[in-house]
Amino acid sequence: MQFEKPLLPGRLIKRYKRFLADIAFDNGDTTTAHCANPGAMMGITAPGLPVWCSLSDDPKRKLKYSWEVVEIDEGRGPVKIGVNTGLPNRLVTEALEAGAIGELTGYDKLRREVRYGENSRIDVLLERDGAPPCYVEVKNVHLMREPGLAEFPDSVTTRGAKHLGELARVVRDGGRAVMLYVVQRGDCERFSLAGDLDPAYAQAFADAHAAGVEAICYDCTVSAQEITLRTPLEVVVA
Repeated sequence: MQFEKPLLPGRLIKRYKRFLADIAFDNGDTTTAHCANPGAMMGITAPGLPVWCSLSDDPKRKLKYSWEVVEIDEGRGPVKIGVNTGLPNRLVTEALEAGAIGELTGYDKLRREVRYGENSRIDVLLERDGAPPCYVEVKNVHLMREPGLAEFPDSVTTRGAKHLGELARVVRDGGRAVMLYVVQRGDCERFSLAGDLDPAYAQAFADAHAAGVEAICYDCTVSAQEITLRTPLEVVVA
């Protein structure tokens, strides 16, 4: 997914109230940008970090800028990380349409945001004649506390645990259900659950996996020009 316009480089002043971030652009201007990430963003909100923001032409938007990318260096070289949790669904849709997710090929129809379960919406519904429908729930990942290990979640997500329960019911009713974790960074080799940060989610994942819900994970190439789904990572299930 290419950004429609060049991102504007700057430095993070601070992130606060979850959805706000003060940015000092390289040209000397400062602004408050929208931070489309409700999580804790552990390890990627230190003041002074290099960031890149998009600019919207929508006259209805209160905040014209959105924080899209941050760069960190933890001793293994600089790494760009996508922070916008609204992007993974678009990245997955692009990859599915290009046949780039091997575990999810062979479907003829793709629908997004389809109602199912108890007042829920599935991110992607894949269908083909003669096969059960495939329900795909997409989650954004950026947390890495151990070198090479991506983890989810970075904070408590009651909604995420609810989705796992819904997917387990899909499998029990004869459908296929997949949790697809999108790691918006390119320096990880494995993925696991951060059970110490959200034990309830980790338990819900274990229950769903035991019920037949599949788990796959892909990393991304991230730059100031584009973010693209790249390669599968090993999913470590306790």
